[in-house]
Amino acid sequence: MVLLAAAILLKSGKTLLSRQFVEMTKSRIEGLLAAFPKLIPAGKQHTFVETDSVRYVYQPLEKLYIVLITTKASNILEDLETLRLFAKVIPEYCRNLEESDVMDNAFNLIFAFDEIVALGYRENVNLAQIRTFVEMDSHEEKVYQAVRKSQEKEAMQKMREKAKELQRQRLENQKRGIKPTSGSGSYTSMSSSGSSMSGGPSVISSDTSIQPPSEPTRSSFMKPSGTGKALKLGSKSRDVESFVDQLKSEGERVAPVNTSNNVNNKTISGGGGGNQPSSNAEDVHLKIDETIALTAGRDGGLQNMEVHGTSILRVQEESSCMIRIQFDNADTRGIQFQTHPNVDKDLFRNKYQIGLKNAQKPFPVNTDVPILKWRYQTTDETQIPLSINCWPSENGSGGCDVNIEYELQNEDLELNDVTIIIPVPSGGSGPVVSECEGDYVYEARKNHLLWQLPVIDSSNKTGSMEFSVPNGHASQFFPVQVSFHSSQAFARLSVINVKSVEDGSVVKHSVDTVFSTKTYEIV
Repeated sequence: MVLLAAAILLKSGKTLLSRQFVEMTKSRIEGLLAAFPKLIPAGKQHTFVETDSVRYVYQPLEKLYIVLITTKASNILEDLETLRLFAKVIPEYCRNLEESDVMDNAFNLIFAFDEIVALGYRENVNLAQIRTFVEMDSHEEKVYQAVRKSQEKEAMQKMREKAKELQRQRLENQKRGIKPTSGSGSYTSMSSSGSSMSGGPSVISSDTSIQPPSEPTRSSFMKPSGTGKALKLGSKSRDVESFVDQLKSEGERVAPVNTSNNVNNKTISGGGGGNQPSSNAEDVHLKIDETIALTAGRDGGLQNMEVHGTSILRVQEESSCMIRIQFDNADTRGIQFQTHPNVDKDLFRNKYQIGLKNAQKPFPVNTDVPILKWRYQTTDETQIPLSINCWPSENGSGGCDVNIEYELQNEDLELNDVTIIIPVPSGGSGPVVSECEGDYVYEARKNHLLWQLPVIDSSNKTGSMEFSVPNGHASQFFPVQVSFHSSQAFARLSVINVKSVEDGSVVKHSVDTVFSTKTYEIV
């Protein structure tokens, strides 16, 4: 099907909202929408009406009409299915289905419409996915917030313990007849006075951490206790270290835990969220965010590759709001671009410039504005950025020998923190690696062998690893999963300059580019 536009109208014929999915002039879409109320047959219950050039597929929603304008050659069954999805989306944002609700939630409705249809063709999405995409809900952000709260709670616990320790130390000094110096009630003075006492506690002034002389050694905490009490996570740093050591002994990868006061104090006082620009960002900051989803066959062939990209603008100062952004598009692979509804499409199509339709209107301040997005989908093997070949072969002793290699096909990219995850059969003693370029880690709990390479670029565009396992068969080493990130975009799209609309002067800008994997599998 080819969907030209979607619109919401009052039953009186007034147009409240319209979203075009193909290039159309303003006068043409206004004419098509103005003609629609006159074409509805009186006293008949139809779901579509046709003219010489287009077909209207519509559905009444109380005081409103939801109307899809399609070509006459489109499949009407698919049109009706798409119409039902549109009809489900509108009540998600307009509870009362009235004119005021539609106007208040116009942008959310437009964003939802864009998730349903892209460039005139229906996307394979459902209502739950649309809701998630529009809300921009991030699992990584939730994990970050949970970790941050846990660290704050641990820091507060350590602060209370330090206060109790200082109180006990002061009582001991009083029992010994040692008079505290002036200001000894403060944390700093107490620490300095404690350092001058013979036989007193040792003080480390850099982080003001106090260790009593009777502090047990770390090994004593690692011995199993006969009391049967459970391990309390986050209560004391020694418990955290003991738990981490236990996980490491079971083959689990654990990031290093820093429980010093300095780190915890930074966690508590640290400001902005993850969406804030970096400290070296200019007043005009652009973020280019790309993700790749790829599925390739173990015997060769690309099943599907899809790249989604978004360019997000953030203006820090009101003096830099009236701007135009000049892009350079050196890509010839047929990447599909789509601009924000408020952006001048003709300006981008003809000059690759981003500017608002109303040149006198400024961009919002301190707000992340998605100004451009693009998509690229292909099954051409030559477009794979990093190809992986895994060759398992069964040996005569009942085990398998595995050769796996990578090749960087797009030499314009520099891939960082590359991790290739190879599943291995369970039940054996683990893989024996005979040759490896880079590092490797065996996760016994998950039966994964992780091949880690800090950087893959044109200087080391190929590499290999060989290992053997004492059991298993060839099909147990798939799917192979890959993760990486890069500061170069897959789409050959770059920002040349940013200029003021008022006087044409160059405005300082900064660009942050992130190209990462969403899913990358060899199955």
